[in-house]
Amino acid sequence: MTKTFARRFVCALLAGALCLALLAGCKPKKELTRYTTVFYDVFDTVTQVIAYCETPEEFDRQMQALHADLIAYNQLYDIYNDYEGVTNVKTINDNAGIAPVQVDQRILSMLELADRMYATTNGKLNIAMGSVLNIWHNYRDAAALTDTDADNALPSLEELEAAAQHCDIRNVIIDEKAQTVYLADPEMSLDVGSVGKGYAVEMVCQAAEQRGLTSALVSVGGNLRAIGKKPDGSSWTGGVEDPWNAAEVYTSGSMLPSVINISDLALVTSGDYQRYYVVDGKRYHHLIDPDTLYPAAYFNSVTVLCADSGLADCLTTGLFCMPLEEGQKLVESLDGVEALWCTPDQQQITTSGWSSHLKQ
Repeated sequence: MTKTFARRFVCALLAGALCLALLAGCKPKKELTRYTTVFYDVFDTVTQVIAYCETPEEFDRQMQALHADLIAYNQLYDIYNDYEGVTNVKTINDNAGIAPVQVDQRILSMLELADRMYATTNGKLNIAMGSVLNIWHNYRDAAALTDTDADNALPSLEELEAAAQHCDIRNVIIDEKAQTVYLADPEMSLDVGSVGKGYAVEMVCQAAEQRGLTSALVSVGGNLRAIGKKPDGSSWTGGVEDPWNAAEVYTSGSMLPSVINISDLALVTSGDYQRYYVVDGKRYHHLIDPDTLYPAAYFNSVTVLCADSGLADCLTTGLFCMPLEEGQKLVESLDGVEALWCTPDQQQITTSGWSSHLKQ
């Protein structure tokens, strides 16, 4: 046997042994099965999750963790309720003008995103508007108790302007090192409805991915966030509710016809049909323009598509409260962000890259 032949023979043996070892260590990949569940106890809305897992036990484990995360964020971002052992945004509001409040990092991170988006939207997204938003909230609640719309009322401009004196976001003092938040104005309050749910959905989905969830679609009150693709390689898809034909329950007739590919993306909509009351035949919704202190009147809905649910949530509110051209310029300046505006004259206007995400 020559030396060359001997070397080749040994190499072949080693290669064969390596292949056998690799094959022995490989387990056949289990088929992923589609599962779904619904939660009714977070963010005052319905949460639906569709996910693909290897076993029912794995799905249950993932959903228990995801549900627990959603509950935790819901309690942290709540501005109306106290929870035993939880320091939340309500705690910050209760201590306005009194003392800094040490908070969970999940509150600090959310507030820091909101602060950045205040600058990005030129103040149209302002979580420090709680004093104004609370007035509108109270009038909506009062309207829900009246027998007819004729009994409903509007807040006066004087009342709103007085509250607006306490909306300066510079009075929200965040100390990252001490992990505290202090409202320097004793009449100020935070309202994080424009960012809290979207940010929570993003964080919950990222945590689920870290736990090994590879394919899922999470819908929290219509706020969509997709994880990965479906097992067959096809994209998760979503839709936009028709603001001119909105319904309590989503149906094919209540959705705009375009279907959107949203794998690893978030799809978030803000609209004037979601929370409102009627005075003298006119709808007064919950999206308040910081400049007028009244519901913004530019659009019926704004939808944002991007990789981050928190960013999308902030942008839908900010864009809803600014003129179309200003909003288009803003979105076109942001990488990986697309938007759809539905106008009162029933036009659908999109950014330049929106069509590339439509299902063909």
